[in-house]
Amino acid sequence: MVVIGYLVVAPLVSLQIRAFSGGAEGYRQAFSATGIGRTVLNTIWLALGSVALALVAGTLLAWAASRLPRRLRFLRIFPMLPLVLPAVASVVGWSFLASPSAGYLNNVLRVLPFWSGRSEGPLDVNSIEWIIFITGISLSAFVYVFVTSGLRNIGEDLQEAARVSGSGRIKVFFTVTLPLLRPSLVYAAGVVLLLSLGQLTAPLLLGSNAGVQVLTTEMYRHVSTTPVEYGPAAALGSPLLIAGIIVVLAQKRLLGGESRFVTHTGKGMRTGGGSSVFAVVVIVFYAAISSVLPLCALAFVSLSPYWTGKLSFAKLSLENFNELFAQPEAVSAIGNSVTYAVAAMAITLPLGFAVACVLIRGQRYRVMRVILDFLVSMPLGIPAVIFGAGFLITYTSRPFVLYGTPWVMILAYVTLMIPFATRMQLSTLLALGRGYIEASRASGAGLVRTYATIVLPLVRSSLAGSAALLFVLLTHEFTASLLVRSSTTRVMGTLLYDYWNNGSYPMVAAVALVMTAVTGAGVGLAMLLGGSDTLSKM
Repeated sequence: MVVIGYLVVAPLVSLQIRAFSGGAEGYRQAFSATGIGRTVLNTIWLALGSVALALVAGTLLAWAASRLPRRLRFLRIFPMLPLVLPAVASVVGWSFLASPSAGYLNNVLRVLPFWSGRSEGPLDVNSIEWIIFITGISLSAFVYVFVTSGLRNIGEDLQEAARVSGSGRIKVFFTVTLPLLRPSLVYAAGVVLLLSLGQLTAPLLLGSNAGVQVLTTEMYRHVSTTPVEYGPAAALGSPLLIAGIIVVLAQKRLLGGESRFVTHTGKGMRTGGGSSVFAVVVIVFYAAISSVLPLCALAFVSLSPYWTGKLSFAKLSLENFNELFAQPEAVSAIGNSVTYAVAAMAITLPLGFAVACVLIRGQRYRVMRVILDFLVSMPLGIPAVIFGAGFLITYTSRPFVLYGTPWVMILAYVTLMIPFATRMQLSTLLALGRGYIEASRASGAGLVRTYATIVLPLVRSSLAGSAALLFVLLTHEFTASLLVRSSTTRVMGTLLYDYWNNGSYPMVAAVALVMTAVTGAGVGLAMLLGGSDTLSKM
């Protein structure tokens, strides 16, 4: 508990100490700057718009998944693709699709009579509206996971009774199903709100081109200047930190202790209304706009000598990939990504398992359980940009001067992944039940021997699947990596950002596809080891 407490709390405390240093000069400098009002409004607009879009889309996708024909139920995994597709790859892909002048979609639309004669548009991916759209569509996957779990736990008898009484499907949904989904929707809304408040990828890569700033991009601007302006960056992160703590506490208050984790029961989803062609269309359309179209754009740009927005197949080649793997810094960044991910996974997995074991024995260690439960929830509830800035401050000063070493990146990864490792292991232990443990203890075996000889062998496949999933999440982490990186600790995400700033768009696309390939391999391994429902345990 001390280790987790330090990893989670130390960066947050360091952040506030720096913000209040010099008589709170950081706050004065940050919140008296020109345009700060507009920045705050953009942040709120991004958060609320993304939450609204994600809730509607995610709930619709969950309903559609429950109405799939039996032979097409493999489509249920499609709405979860944004969870494993690198966010930076999706954002860059949409930039190639909807950039005002060279976007592929814009070039196609300008052929139509309604938009003919225009040199730009009609789409503008750099606007706040498109940033909201891309963020909301991506975060819909989280809502889908939680609402799908809620639908699994709704008794079919309640819906059947409403239908027998004469209610149509739409009325049943709004009067029976939706009220019963309220806990899932409340938790999903909280998660999406915090993730959208802490968004850095889309605002940084897209909004900066059009002067659209949010609190996270302003934080990054302050820590990327020379000299680094820690005070204003820390002050700008305070509203996000407060929002994160409030939402985490509110979720625990509304949903109680273990109910937050017990959302994936593994039971078959009740279809209860027959299959629907419309459901298939909804899921396929979502997969197309969230994953397929961006990946197609990335593939085309990566195979082209330069990005013009024109679909020219004659010049396609693998030259960009040859150039990428011929550059020592690129190969080093890819190797670093894999190495840091494996190291962080090796630390996080047993740590998460230990925390899950304590949480499962909550009646005996109630105080420790409550504290641990809150600590492991904070990295999920507080934006990664906050932890990134906090780690940058914490590990550039004594007693642990780790900046410029792999350890600062690894520790940042461990901290961010603790909630996921705990969730996955707790879900497995709850499904296992206490019968095996109680039988072993009754036969005279100690606690350590029970877990070593009984529990671990039973959850071995789940642990392997969890390890693969953690590897997936770590290899495409972008926000914290960007904040704590140095010239010697570059990873794939930071390499992509450097290419982006240099205008080397084909190389950007090539790196994004390499990240996606690594992620895809990890997802395949996770599902092979942990089962087809592994993604739903995240």
